[in-house]
Amino acid sequence: MKNRQLYLAAYDVSCPRRLRKALYVLRGFASGGQKSVFECYLTPAEKACLLDEIASVIDPIEDRFILLRLLGAKHIRTLGKAVLPQDGSFFYIG
Repeated sequence: MKNRQLYLAAYDVSCPRRLRKALYVLRGFASGGQKSVFECYLTPAEKACLLDEIASVIDPIEDRFILLRLLGAKHIRTLGKAVLPQDGSFFYIG
């Protein structure tokens, strides 16, 4: 995971057509997620590509998108049923 940062990407899209397109874009970058929130391990180039692709999908007046960089935590706590990342090269330490 050299030069990769963990991001949390979330969207709220009002149009069903744009919603499907946004889901398709995020699934291309995500290592895991649920509904409209995804974990993404991104290089700076991948981050720029994701932002460009999602900008071409969403309507900035009606829709919302946020990409948050998550800093490494010493302890990760999960509640409920934990799901392992879909990409085996990523893992949680906690």
